[in-house]
Amino acid sequence: MNKLNTWIERFCLTHPRFGIPNLIYFLIGGKALVYVLDIITYSGVAVSSLLEFDRTLILQGQVWRIVTFLFTTWGQNVFFFILAMYFLWMLGVSLEREWGTAKFTCYYGLGLLLAVVVGFCGGTASTGYLNMSLFLAYATLFPDTQFLLFFIIPIKAKWLAWVDGGLLAISFVSCLIHLNWIDALLIVVALLNYLIFFWPELMYHARRLRGQGKYSQRSNVIQFKKAARDFKRRDYIHKCDVCGRTDADYPDLEFRYCSKCAGYHCYCIDHINNHEHITES
Repeated sequence: MNKLNTWIERFCLTHPRFGIPNLIYFLIGGKALVYVLDIITYSGVAVSSLLEFDRTLILQGQVWRIVTFLFTTWGQNVFFFILAMYFLWMLGVSLEREWGTAKFTCYYGLGLLLAVVVGFCGGTASTGYLNMSLFLAYATLFPDTQFLLFFIIPIKAKWLAWVDGGLLAISFVSCLIHLNWIDALLIVVALLNYLIFFWPELMYHARRLRGQGKYSQRSNVIQFKKAARDFKRRDYIHKCDVCGRTDADYPDLEFRYCSKCAGYHCYCIDHINNHEHITES
């Protein structure tokens, strides 16, 4: 996975002019046009039926379906269609601005290629799950961006990404239960496409979380946290472990921490060099 990611990064750096500038505008424009035509031809033959991915018809010569299935928009309410196009526009513009045209085109192009492979294996394909993976990409790059849930509740993109991932997981399980292998594979390849482009970042965060977990279990860290909790409950800062004098009772007395003792142990100036070192925390 790392090698494939490195190859893509190198390709995009060495071919900055590769790709389709403002690709998302072409996708949205095509979907909007097909949506309007579907409404106009509702009582007749829907335009989407002439553009959807159909392996049998493609092999019979209707090769345009390999590309035009990108623009099909079956059964969407007008409000939800406009909302979906708005989010698609926002995600696409942000990702292309952050990545550059070459990398964004590679992301969408590779996702499309994987969907086409599934389509030839299973007979049909769609880009719905690929478009859902765009939000995972966006949330990985901009985790703290806030959205207004239901136009009222502010929520960060990273939390919405968990919702998006949960919906994909539920859809995958539902597909398996209903033996819908094509949609299940489309979900898998959409997530695979995401993993290819974000594998180094995901591994970095995984190692960081694993390191934080190990660090929090170290005895000196536990001792420090315990001392911090004790500090909040007391009215002094320093207390000698030998004589028990504190800086609250003796404000002019000097206190030190012993570096040879295990954990955090404080001593007054009279006992810092005259005490038995603690070897076990």
